[in-house]
Amino acid sequence: MSARPEGRGRASERPPRRPTAPDGFVVVDKPQGWTSHDVVARTRGLAGTRKVGHAGTLDPMATGVLVLGIGKATRLLTYVVGADKDYDATIRLGVATNTDDAEGETVASDGASGLPDDALRAAVDRLTGDIMQVPTTVSAIKIDGERAYARARAGEDVALAPRPVTVSRFDVLDARAGTADGVPVLDLDVRVTVSSGTYVRALARDLGAALGTGGHLTALRRTRVGGYGLDVARTLDAMEAQADRDGTLATLPLAVAARGILPVRDVDEAEARALGFGQWIAPSGRTGVLAAIDPSGDLVALVEDTRRKGEDLARPVLVTR
Repeated sequence: MSARPEGRGRASERPPRRPTAPDGFVVVDKPQGWTSHDVVARTRGLAGTRKVGHAGTLDPMATGVLVLGIGKATRLLTYVVGADKDYDATIRLGVATNTDDAEGETVASDGASGLPDDALRAAVDRLTGDIMQVPTTVSAIKIDGERAYARARAGEDVALAPRPVTVSRFDVLDARAGTADGVPVLDLDVRVTVSSGTYVRALARDLGAALGTGGHLTALRRTRVGGYGLDVARTLDAMEAQADRDGTLATLPLAVAARGILPVRDVDEAEARALGFGQWIAPSGRTGVLAAIDPSGDLVALVEDTRRKGEDLARPVLVTR
């Protein structure tokens, strides 16, 4: 596992800048203990450019899929952020923390002995589907321009409004009874599929509350974001080894990146040329944003059918040429 990055040395000690990586996505298997910003900073060095961004923060405790955009691909990240996600997690029932995960301070230890199986199943069912969820207080949601986690860590009482989210899968894979600091607990290994904006920590909190006890996460691994799973994710060490071996960090090309998050519209050369100049073309008859791919297989633009002056046309939402 990669060690957490150390502070920067003097400018004279910095290694020479690497060749700039091609525009595209990099899917990282984020190590535990790293912030998403840490991963971006490391990747900037590997990619030889500061133009690197990420699609959806992962907590330092969490591991797994973190999608990064390099160069022009940073403009596609907004479409990754809105994608649904898969997680494997461990929920500890019987203990509540102020952050809803294992990194926080314990605020209640009511225990979880003798929880009926039918009550657990019913509570999980109530947290599956379209639900209203109150985000965790240490979220990055802004309140009057300041992050909720900053207010919470400053000792303020943070009250966030519930918002609609979708939990399309909430499977309990295993349950293990045990003790933690003398408190009887029940650890649940779960697998969830959730919409953008869903907090798995809040699911742990709410599951505990529904069962009359506390709940928090002790482990969290993101296994998929949209069309990108662990099968295409690389560790930071593997990325560095590949960049050292080949001279340049490998990326998923723009067209491949777009195919993983959006439906595709094939366009001919004339349409591709028009889109490259920011011109509108004939509509596709489909709803939503589409990735316009030219005959050579390159991403030309993102397009969306729009009505203009009484006529249906496809407008370029984003031009990548």
